[in-house]
Amino acid sequence: MLPLRLGYSPGRLFCFLVAFSVLQAHAKDVLPVPEQVSVSPNMSAQQLSISWVGTGASAFDIMILRTELNETVFHETVSASVDSVTGRHMWNWTSFEPLECTSLSVRICSRDGERTSEWSNTQILQGMDLPSNDRFQMYPQDRIVPVGVNTTFCCIVEEGKEFGSLRYGNLVMNTTRLSRRSYASTAFVQRASGRTGTNVVCNDKLKSKITGAVIFVGYPPQPSDLVCETRDLISAVCQWNDGRDTHLYGRRRTNYSLNKRSCTSSSHQAKLRACTLDNWEGNWTLEAVNPLGKSVLIDAAEIGSRINPVAPISLTSINKSWNATVSWGWQHSTYLSLALICQVQLNKSMQTFGGVGLQSAFLTNLYPDKTYVVQVRCGAQKNFWKWGNWSQPYSFKTQPDVPVAPDIWQDINSDGTRTIMWKPTSEQESRGQITGYEVTLWSPQQQQSQYLEIPATQTSVRVSLTEFVNSSKVIANMVAKNIAGESPPASVVIPLQVAVHKLMTVSKAVYMDGGFPLLWLNDTNSSCGYVVEWRDSLCQLDCPLEWMKVTTGTTNVSVVSANFQPGVRYNIALYSCSSELLQRWQGYSQELAPSSPVPQLATNQQGSDILLTWGEIPVVNRRGYLLGYNIYISDGPQLELLANIPNTEIRKYTVKGLSLGSYKFTVKAYTAAGEDSGATGSISLESYTDWLILEILASLGTTALFLAVITLICYKKRKWVKKTFYPDIPEPKLPGDWSSTQGPLDVKPSPHNLVHVVDKAEWDSSKEVLVVIPEEDEEDDVPDDTDEATSLRYYNQVVDERPIRPRYPDSSESSASSLDSASTDVTYTGIQTTGSSLVFPLEPQDSTEGLRTQGDQPLGGGDAEGGYRPQMHPQLQSEDFSQAPDASFMELDADCPSGYKPQVNWSLNSPGEAAENRDAAPCLGSPTSVASTQFLLHDGESEEHADEKRHQTSSAASWFSNLISSSKP
Repeated sequence: MLPLRLGYSPGRLFCFLVAFSVLQAHAKDVLPVPEQVSVSPNMSAQQLSISWVGTGASAFDIMILRTELNETVFHETVSASVDSVTGRHMWNWTSFEPLECTSLSVRICSRDGERTSEWSNTQILQGMDLPSNDRFQMYPQDRIVPVGVNTTFCCIVEEGKEFGSLRYGNLVMNTTRLSRRSYASTAFVQRASGRTGTNVVCNDKLKSKITGAVIFVGYPPQPSDLVCETRDLISAVCQWNDGRDTHLYGRRRTNYSLNKRSCTSSSHQAKLRACTLDNWEGNWTLEAVNPLGKSVLIDAAEIGSRINPVAPISLTSINKSWNATVSWGWQHSTYLSLALICQVQLNKSMQTFGGVGLQSAFLTNLYPDKTYVVQVRCGAQKNFWKWGNWSQPYSFKTQPDVPVAPDIWQDINSDGTRTIMWKPTSEQESRGQITGYEVTLWSPQQQQSQYLEIPATQTSVRVSLTEFVNSSKVIANMVAKNIAGESPPASVVIPLQVAVHKLMTVSKAVYMDGGFPLLWLNDTNSSCGYVVEWRDSLCQLDCPLEWMKVTTGTTNVSVVSANFQPGVRYNIALYSCSSELLQRWQGYSQELAPSSPVPQLATNQQGSDILLTWGEIPVVNRRGYLLGYNIYISDGPQLELLANIPNTEIRKYTVKGLSLGSYKFTVKAYTAAGEDSGATGSISLESYTDWLILEILASLGTTALFLAVITLICYKKRKWVKKTFYPDIPEPKLPGDWSSTQGPLDVKPSPHNLVHVVDKAEWDSSKEVLVVIPEEDEEDDVPDDTDEATSLRYYNQVVDERPIRPRYPDSSESSASSLDSASTDVTYTGIQTTGSSLVFPLEPQDSTEGLRTQGDQPLGGGDAEGGYRPQMHPQLQSEDFSQAPDASFMELDADCPSGYKPQVNWSLNSPGEAAENRDAAPCLGSPTSVASTQFLLHDGESEEHADEKRHQTSSAASWFSNLISSSKP
C-alpha cells in the first residue's frame, strides 16, 4: 500500500534505472585529458623534457609545432614513464634544430587504442626569434661535436632585414625557413676541424650585417701503451702514447691524471707523454678526458724489472797508436752499486763491456793517426729492461805510426824510359801524414845505385836507366816516410831487355759479378807472387795503368775497378814478380751495340745479281765483340732480313734472284748487346744487255782514245816516223848528158811487149841486160805509180845461177853501172817463173835479130833457169803472133801456175836454191828500190784473193800513205 502512497509506479521506476545506466556507461567511455603539462629545455643538448599528470592511460599522443608558422615538427604516440616520487609522466625529445631557433608549441592527449582524449592546454617554449629580440643571431654557438655527425645551424635575421646566405667554411649551404626571421641549414658528416674550429657565417641580403658561430669537430681521447719505469732507482716515470689527434685544443684539449694526480708534462718525442711520481708505487691508473669522452689505462710492475739507466756523462780518453781507454761518469750515485752492461759505439763498430758501476772501456784494433767518435749507453745486467740513453758523441785521435810498404809497379814508356808508379796510400796505410818518398835504383851486376827523393804529392816518377846499360835488370826499392819514421821497403824488378810477345795467345775475359774472373796455371818461377795489370786496349803506350798484387800460390783472382766503362775493351796481363809476362786477356766490362755503321758500303750489279761489299768497323767504334752482320732489304718502312753472316771476316754478300727495279739494302753489324744503326745503299737493277752495250761502248771508246793518242804522237813525230819506216828514195846520179826528157820505164803485162838482148862490143860478161822496148800506144792503159811524184827507172837484171850481187851502200854506184847499158837499175829477186810467162812475141820480119841470150841461146829455152817475165796472161797474144812457142816454154808452163806471181810464197829466192828444189820452176825476184829492200810490185795472187785482200787493206794503206805523204817537206 506504500508505493501507491508515494506515487511511484513500476514503469517510471524502470525508466529511471535505464537512464541511470546509460549515463553511467557514457561517463566510463570518455578519457581524461592530461593536466599540468610543463616543458623544460636543455639548450646545449637541444633536448626538450615534457612532464604532465595523467590518469590511468598508458599511451599519449604528443604534438610539437613551430608556433609562428604552425608547422608540425613532431607528432607521434609515445609511452611515457611515471616518476615514482611525483607521479608525473616524463618524456624527452631531441630537436634537429637548436631550441633557440624558433618558438615551439607542445600539446598532449591520452590514448587508449582508438580512443583519445581531448588535447591538453598548449605549452609554448619561447624561441630567440621573438619580435622583442630584434638582433642578428646564430645558433648553436661554440658547439663541440664528434667527427662524422650532422649539425643543423640556424640564423635569425635582424628585425627589418632580409636573409642573404649561410656559409659553412667556404661552402654556401641550402637553407630552410623556420619562421619569419629564422632560417636553418644542416652540415652532414662533418670532418675534423682545425685548431680554431670551423666558422659558420650568416649575412643579410645586402651583406650589411653579419653574424656567425664556431663549431669544433674532433675525437674523444684514445691513449695507449702506459709504461712506468725508474731512472734513479727511487722515482717512477710513466709514459704513454696520446694516440690519434683529437683536433681539440686549448680548453677543449684532453686532460690526464695519474693515480688521481694531474699530469701536465709531455715527452720530447711526438705523441709521447710522461708523468713523474716521486716514489715508486707499483700500480698506476691513467685517465684521459676531453669534451667528447673519457679513457682509462692501468699498469703495474716491480722496480727492479723497470730500470732504464740515464746517459753516461763526462767522457775522456787515453790514446795510443793501436788502442785507447775511454772513461765516463754517472749522474746518480746509486749506479755505482748496480751491475751494468754497456755498449761502446766506435765509429760504425760496436763493442760490449760489463761490470758493477762500470765507468771505463779499453778499445783495441784501432788504426794509427785516425780520428774516432765514441758513444756509450748502458742497461741493468740483471732483469735487463732496455738500453739507456746514448751519451753525447766524444772524439779522439790515435797516435801515428810508421807507414806500410807502398804498392809499387813499373811500366815502359814510348821513349824507352821507365815509369815507377805506386798507389796512393790510404789513411790506414799511411798511419800518419806522408812527408815524402825515397826511391833507390840498384843494379846487382854493376853494383851501382841511384837515389831519388820524391815529394809526397807524386804517385809516379819517370827514370832513365842509361847508367845501367851493362845490366840485364834493375831493382827499384821504395820507402814512404812520415813523422813516425820510414816504411818497410817495397821493390820491383825492371828488366832492361823487354821481350816482344806478339805470338802469345790473347784469351777472352768475361765480365761477371762486378769483375773479370781470371784463372791461370801456377808458375814455379814466380816465388814472390804475381801482378795483374789492365788498361784501355786502344791505348798503346804512356797510358793510365791499374794493377793489383796477388800472393804466392794463388792462381785465380777477380779484377775489379771503379774505372771500368761500358763499351771499352781492356787489355789484362799477368806478370810474375820479376816482371815476366805470363798470360794475356781481353774483355769488355759491358758490351754495347756498335757506335757507328759499317763503312764503305757499296752496291754493284753483276749480271742479274747484286754484290754488297763493306769495310771493317774500327775497334774504337765496335764497343763489343762483333758476332757477325745482318743483311736487310727495305720493304717500305720495314726491314726484311735477307741473310745473317756469322763470320766477321766475310764482308761481302751476293743477292740473287731479284727482278729488275730499284732496291735499298741495309747492313748492320751486331754484338751481344745489339745491332748498330746500319749503313744503307741503293741500286737500280738494270737489264744485262744494257750493261753489255755499255761495256762494248766503253771498250770502243778506250780503243778510239788509244788510237787518237797514237795518231797524235805519230803526227807530232811524223818526221821521225817517215825517216824510220818510209825514207825517201834518192834519184840516181847519171853521168853524161841527160838533158833530154826522161820518161818512165813502161812495164806492161801486154802480150806484145818485146824484150831484146842488145849485143855490144863492150859487153860485160858478168851482166845480162834486158832491154824493154816500150809500146807508145799502150802508155795510157797503165796507171802511173802514185807513191812517188817522179817516175821510176828500172834496171832489169837477169837472174841466173850466180849468187845475187849485194847492193852497195851508195846508190850512185849502182846507177853508174846501169848507165853502161842505157837502162835504170832494177833488181828482180824471187819472182817465180812459169812456162807461159817465158813466151815472148816475135818481132816483125824487119827486126835485126831475134831474142837471144848470151852465147846465142834463146831466153827461156832449153837449159835456161830463169829470166824476166812480164805480168801477162799466157793466153793473150798479139794479132801478128804467128810462130808457135818453143817446147821448153810449154814445159815450164805446165810446171808453174799461169801469170806473173810476185811476192807469193816464193819457193826460191835465188838461183842457187833452184837446184835444191827441182820440182818448182825457176822464179825471178820482185823489183826493189836501189836504196831500199821494200818490194815495189804488188802481190800477184789470183784475182779472187787479190780483190778480197785489196778491199781489206786499201783503207789502212791509204791512211798510212797519206800520213807519210803529208809529213814530207
